Amino acid sequence: MHTCNNFDGGVLENKTDFCGIFNGSNNSTHLVNYPNNLAFSMELQEYLAQITHSAPELHNMRLLSFLCLLHRSTTHTHSPSLFLRHYMAAAAELIGPSNTKLGWIGTGVMGRSMCSHLLKAGYTVTIYTRTQSKAESLLSMGARWAESPKSLASQSTSCFSIVGYPSDVRHVILDPASGALSGLRPGGVMIDMTTSDPPSPLIHSAASAAGCSSVDAPVSGGDRGARLASLSIFTGGDETLVTRLTPLLNHLGRVYYMGGPGKGQFCKLANQVTIASTMVGLCEGLIYAHKAGLDLSNYLNAISTGAAGSKSLDLYGNRILNRDFEAGFYVNHFVKDLGICLRECQNMGLALPGLALAQQLYLSLKAHGEGDLGTQALVLALERLNNVSLESGSSKSLAEGKN
Repeated sequence: MHTCNNFDGGVLENKTDFCGIFNGSNNSTHLVNYPNNLAFSMELQEYLAQITHSAPELHNMRLLSFLCLLHRSTTHTHSPSLFLRHYMAAAAELIGPSNTKLGWIGTGVMGRSMCSHLLKAGYTVTIYTRTQSKAESLLSMGARWAESPKSLASQSTSCFSIVGYPSDVRHVILDPASGALSGLRPGGVMIDMTTSDPPSPLIHSAASAAGCSSVDAPVSGGDRGARLASLSIFTGGDETLVTRLTPLLNHLGRVYYMGGPGKGQFCKLANQVTIASTMVGLCEGLIYAHKAGLDLSNYLNAISTGAAGSKSLDLYGNRILNRDFEAGFYVNHFVKDLGICLRECQNMGLALPGLALAQQLYLSLKAHGEGDLGTQALVLALERLNNVSLESGSSKSLAEGKN
């Protein structure tokens, strides 16, 4: 039996691969740190035989997704077999291209790349966006066009939305005349990936009333993560439903289950709090290094492997030096996110002064007409505040000032 040597988180080619993980040979058991469990292995083989017979494409699911779910469940229940019974109940409805028609609302910087991955994976996708020209690349890949979210949902079993603002979310999902939930058939699933107000339970309640289900699934990783399908996906909703959706979401990135309805949104907002302070630190460090007379490329290389290294530095450091402020994530949208965070802080009785400062700096960019630039344009606000320019080198360095 094949034992998954050199496991790299890929897909399984057959059910023998899948079962070999659990029967104690070579390095396969230590991957999940479980003892030899023959009964579980036999139960698993029986389960795989069932799904292979009923839906052959389902046994080729991503191994890593299943192992993560297994580890999380058995960590708490200490029963692989109990987990398997729960998983089998959900897996009967696992989503695949042969049994799923998708709807996709929103084809902006993020949505266009994300939707393309689902088309490449073989899914039938119907799309809607306010400006049809923004969807031309997807239509050329075989996507279908719908005139409204309602029309889109009526042709779909699962619908995604990733739009700009909370008001957009309410319109495309909840509008009684044209929203997706007014067209989605009972049993359908609504997946909102917009960073929006945490009251996702409102969408959850509306979906339930329509005989449907919903998941909040905001993402982090920017335009690059969307292009490379390496996004972090923070999900909130029913765990069994998220389990069923995981093979689908894996085409977009890595799935993290955060809890019930709304918890995915809360996780994304906490993520934005962290990013805001990190971006302020990155830009302030560059301003300081410039004033001190350092070579900025050398400076970024030097700190990138130390404690100051970060994803933000990797993604945006050189963009800032090259004066590349094209949006991977718009300043306007980030201001919206930070505003939501601050309102939630007020509701929670939290004081986060770093968050408030970051929002003020980003608001100054918006006031200067720079809302459609990327979040790395924060350096422009700090340049104006200090009357320096990293581009021109026109200000005197600290060392020069002492001479």
